[in-house]
Amino acid sequence: MVTTISYRDSGVNIDEADRAVAAIRKMARSTFTKGVLTDIGSFGGCFQLPKMKQPVLVSSVDGVGTKLKIAFATGRHDTIGEDLVNHCVNDIAVQGAKPLFFLDYMATGKLQANVAAEVISGMARGCRANGCALIGGETAEMPGMYTDGEYDLAGTIVGVVEKSQIITGSKVKAGDVLLALASTGLHTNGYSLARKILFDVARLTPESRLAETGALLADELLQVHRSYLKAISALVKAKALAGAAHITGGGITDNLPRVLPKGLAAAIDVGSWQTPPLFEMLRHLGQVPEADWRRTFNLGVGMIFVVPKARADAAQRTLKRAGEKPWIIGEIIPQRRGKGRVEYR
Repeated sequence: MVTTISYRDSGVNIDEADRAVAAIRKMARSTFTKGVLTDIGSFGGCFQLPKMKQPVLVSSVDGVGTKLKIAFATGRHDTIGEDLVNHCVNDIAVQGAKPLFFLDYMATGKLQANVAAEVISGMARGCRANGCALIGGETAEMPGMYTDGEYDLAGTIVGVVEKSQIITGSKVKAGDVLLALASTGLHTNGYSLARKILFDVARLTPESRLAETGALLADELLQVHRSYLKAISALVKAKALAGAAHITGGGITDNLPRVLPKGLAAAIDVGSWQTPPLFEMLRHLGQVPEADWRRTFNLGVGMIFVVPKARADAAQRTLKRAGEKPWIIGEIIPQRRGKGRVEYR
């Protein structure tokens, strides 16, 4: 007797995938801009470039990291996609690029259409807010590859900038002023260390209420990684931006040097801002060495702009008109022998 085995018997449910795609299609369409030429479901997404003299495409790919573990633990999946979009938007915006379109990849052991729809709802919200079209993606069901109830998430963004307006940091010079904008929590970095400290060492749970803030730990850890596109665009328009650093994994220590020409360093005034309570709590509970703490977390700083000293006041006014609360966090200095690219004062 021959035993028949269906695809569903192997753990892949095509009907569930169809339900997920049906829910996703409507949300993705809500992000479409005039450059989108194909519908969701095509083998490839087509996008028409805007008319520019010398358009340069700027792309980036990233994930959300172990912040996903917080989503799994709480059953809250509706903001994790927004985290992903905003992170990717920031990564290309610091080079002056305007986001054009976004593609996602979601992989899981057993697909749950309702969870996939929640994840994509956040992604669509992030895309709409940034004027970016969600033109395609992939939802993969791979039995045995992931723990039950878990998934992985990654995204690719493509933007465009005029060749003459690319921000590389090449114009940064000694004496330039560093302006900072606050983060919203941990953003999408440092969660492996944060989870170890909070859940394994301190024995807290997502439902624990923090005495330092009065908020639930889950709410603190799931704060959305914010977009800085509007602020960056305002500075570019005002011709007041020499460089910009998105403060992600590696903190200020590793990210700010990425926009500094050879021979220059950054002097950071650690007294210029109040480190949010959650970061101080992590440092205390884990007895984290200061250097490691600064390289793991953003410590409340999500974006740093390098602006010419003569334009510093105008840049601050521009940012305030854009609804931001910038502060001077330091300055560019000549690099000193034996010192790092970032000096904390």
